[in-house]
Amino acid sequence: MTRLRMAVRISVVAMAQLSPPPSLPARCGSSRRRRHHRPINCTERKSRVMTTRRAAVTVMGTLLAAPALRAQPGWNPTRPVRLIVTYPPGGVNDIVGRIVAEPLGRELGQPVVVENRAGAGGNIGTLAAAQAEPDGHTILLGTTALFGVNPILYANSGVDAVRDFVPLGTIAEVANILSVIPRRTQARTVDELVADAKRRPLVYGSVGNGSSSHFSAVVFLKAAGIEATHVPYRGSSPLVAAMLAGEVDFGFDTAATSTTHIQSGAFRALAVTTARRTSALPDVPTMQEAGIAGYDLGIWLGLFAPARTPTPIVARLQAAMDRIRMEQTAERLRGAFVDPLQIPRDDLPSWVATESARWQQIAREARITAD
Repeated sequence: MTRLRMAVRISVVAMAQLSPPPSLPARCGSSRRRRHHRPINCTERKSRVMTTRRAAVTVMGTLLAAPALRAQPGWNPTRPVRLIVTYPPGGVNDIVGRIVAEPLGRELGQPVVVENRAGAGGNIGTLAAAQAEPDGHTILLGTTALFGVNPILYANSGVDAVRDFVPLGTIAEVANILSVIPRRTQARTVDELVADAKRRPLVYGSVGNGSSSHFSAVVFLKAAGIEATHVPYRGSSPLVAAMLAGEVDFGFDTAATSTTHIQSGAFRALAVTTARRTSALPDVPTMQEAGIAGYDLGIWLGLFAPARTPTPIVARLQAAMDRIRMEQTAERLRGAFVDPLQIPRDDLPSWVATESARWQQIAREARITAD
């Protein structure tokens, strides 16, 4: 209403300028002129009238249209948006979060700031996001572990990601890579690694107890009928450092953090954990291709909002997610050695529920503990 009143007032003032002063006749061609005024011909008067009228219409139209244009998306943030990443800097979650934050911020008109809240297998950050004000200014980078594994490993954590969040959109599918250290084992295939493990004790590393890296190894060992000693590290960076130092024989870590070392020859990749080969390492076979039947442990990442977030805000954030999935963002993801993943918006709730249930079943069967 304030803009409407302003528009009307400006228009009234502008239209008033179209009327001649009382001493000046309105009709062109009149012989009466106010003293000290130069003559004004009809052409000049009409030009002034049209110019002023157009200005009045333009101003009024702009003021009236401005709120409608801004309201078109339904909602916009009024301050920077927090994107909580539940793992330390340097890992694939942090990398993907930062890739998405920049274009999402441009789309929303406010910066999206990555906040790393690591600890307790991701539960610290997840709980912080779940308890945040559901006003669209706090979102979560959700992962397979948070939705599919933690409900089993941390039954009393106080947070249930499936219950406490609403999906905004998927971002990427990430393959874990089974890599060996050449100076520790001569294995060049999965079969050769299995044979080596049957001859002597082997040690493997993961990014932590209960992580997708840990699960990838446990499911592999069980399917292959072998054993190996587990050494959990606190994130990807410490695991990579340990593998480079030769502290373990093999390990599972994401393509995002392994590919550079595979390309340099420091690691030797034997298989990927996804059902399809990853674009990061197209020559590396899947676990199924390597002989581990039914193996499909690709991990996914997406954005989520607290479950009580109003529908108009959720819709705006989902629309923003749809728009940033342009080729440029997809190329940046591929450049970080992860594969873009887009699930249609209408399918998101059922897809997340199905994937979470599948991973929870894997977690039960693996009998992994968080200790």
